[in-house]
Amino acid sequence: MALALYDTLVPFYHLLDPVAEHADEMAVVIEAFEGISPCNTLLELGAGAGNNAFHLKAHVACTLTDLSPAMLGLSRAQNPECEHLVADMRTLRQGRTYDVVLAHDGITYMSTLDDLRAAVLTAFVHTRPGGLAVFAPDVYRETFEESTDLYEGDDGTRALRCLEWSWDPSPDDHACITEYSFLLREGGEVVSVHDRHVEGLFSRAEWREVLTEVGFTVGTTRRPIGDGETDEIFVCRRP
Repeated sequence: MALALYDTLVPFYHLLDPVAEHADEMAVVIEAFEGISPCNTLLELGAGAGNNAFHLKAHVACTLTDLSPAMLGLSRAQNPECEHLVADMRTLRQGRTYDVVLAHDGITYMSTLDDLRAAVLTAFVHTRPGGLAVFAPDVYRETFEESTDLYEGDDGTRALRCLEWSWDPSPDDHACITEYSFLLREGGEVVSVHDRHVEGLFSRAEWREVLTEVGFTVGTTRRPIGDGETDEIFVCRRP
């Protein structure tokens, strides 16, 4: 079953995840890939609404992939100059390589080690020798804590209120759960929607093992995550 957030709720998505909130993090990505030459092309795995590409496309030609045609529709609207492909990051094979491959929070939906390896291998085979792959998971096993966040957004036509609750029902596996409870208003009608997302939860050591097994040379950098805090993401080079 499709996740409602990336299917029926797509008209409300910009209220939950504004494009401007990606600017600071993408500045870190731009700084990372400006260290290689040439750097003209980028493939994003799990690009969603194209909020990252909005900030990257002035620097590189972007090819954007996602499982959700509806989300890619949002991306096409704000990034018409970019190439868009409906594709699964575990199985995509284009037969061409890029200077940079980016796997942002879409890779969070790899909830088993096998799925994670498959997605990382996709990134590897699409990274040119000497190129970079950037992996930015939302959370690591060592840092995961049950949490609740509240969101709201209004655009004059639609309004959204959302409770996001992340929890881990089984600490012995590689998955956690994020529950979304939405109140959505359009016109004079308010509806409620519950959306459950199963997401991956791996230790830093497991990430490094998978990245190294596939063939990457693994490095890290810090990215901003709000309120003056940062976390660690992987910046990997294909030898």
